[in-house]
Amino acid sequence: MTPRLVALSDLHVAYPDNRRLIAELRPGAEGDWLLLAGDVGELFADVEWALRTLSGRFDTVIWTPGNHELWTHPDDPVQARGAVRYQRLVELCQSLGIVTPEDPYRVWDGPEGPVTIAPLFILYDYSFRPDGALNKEQGLAVAYETGIVCSDEVLLHPDSYPSREAWCQARIALTERRLTERDPALPVIFVNHYPLIREPTNVLRYPEFAQWCGTTRTRDWHVRYNATTVVYGHLHIPRVTWQDGVRFVEASVGYPREWSARPPRPGVPAPGLPRQILPVPAAEARAAEVQARAVRAAAGGQP
Repeated sequence: MTPRLVALSDLHVAYPDNRRLIAELRPGAEGDWLLLAGDVGELFADVEWALRTLSGRFDTVIWTPGNHELWTHPDDPVQARGAVRYQRLVELCQSLGIVTPEDPYRVWDGPEGPVTIAPLFILYDYSFRPDGALNKEQGLAVAYETGIVCSDEVLLHPDSYPSREAWCQARIALTERRLTERDPALPVIFVNHYPLIREPTNVLRYPEFAQWCGTTRTRDWHVRYNATTVVYGHLHIPRVTWQDGVRFVEASVGYPREWSARPPRPGVPAPGLPRQILPVPAAEARAAEVQARAVRAAAGGQP
């Protein structure tokens, strides 16, 4: 079979049902690459188990952290915090041959390549604010009033940065430098835990949660850096959407209570099975052409 580029996020392997899904996961073809868009687990040992398992099965695994990997949970024997914890995770991945945001970008030369695969570690800066909130403080006040507060406020420490948003800004500056150094002739597939734009968060049941979902500073990256696809997770709403002709793929497994309740949908993999990124599935390729026509028409070109 033809090698594929596939993606998953939000494995949350501390849940036995999710752990079983990952224990049973196998590549669909020899040479498959797996993109992991974060939230593999919360405890360091769980993350290590999942990464070791998957790195032994797929030709190449490319990982970027979610907020849950960065938590310092009181039950975790590994009490490293913030940037030190992230570095421990990077070192774990590198010992397993897994590509991280700190490594040179890899190029997929398989079907529909070549394309640069850019794993990003971009946090959030509270700029996806609730309606009417003018700053971070007002946005958080709305969240606390409604009871919709991300556990990051307790478990995700920014050490040695003064705040999570300061860490986010530092990561943006570092990543922009690296992206300007890539081969500009190749298109890019971004892999990031959070969507790079706010639009995917518009379907959240609790819109107050959006402020923990990204930053407005990346809102044009999919256009500026010639992205074909943005792979993300975090929202636990697996789907494919389009923005400016670019495919945005939410690849979450999510919690058992979520995936076990979802009815089967055409084009959506069964729980625990990766989303195919390349070759682009036929239905998504047709949708891409529709989007391309719309973009050309909006720019004053021929439909």
